[in-house]
Amino acid sequence: MITIYHNPRCTKSRQGLQILEDSGKSFETVKYLEETLSAKALEALIKTLGIKPMDLVRKNEAIWKENYKGKALTDAEIINAMVENPKLIERPIVVNGNKAVVGRPPERILEII
Repeated sequence: MITIYHNPRCTKSRQGLQILEDSGKSFETVKYLEETLSAKALEALIKTLGIKPMDLVRKNEAIWKENYKGKALTDAEIINAMVENPKLIERPIVVNGNKAVVGRPPERILEII
């Protein structure tokens, strides 16, 4: 099953959703700002993406700049920051089985569907 972690207010996320809709494949949409991820779920997602937690952070968000930028944070602290402030999570994220990508640019989604 394909899953997209989606923020409807984000242009790139909407473009990613459109790519999935156009593919004709069935998929599940998780609006992660409403259905917040647990630390364990976020860790699993990061592992599937094959990236470091810091690579999933939206570093230009005011929340990041005001509270976390410039601090020496552990991976667990970075994950907790994203759990507490899901707006910090880069989007969209698309998972298909054991493969996942951050849809930036959205066309990257085509690599795994």
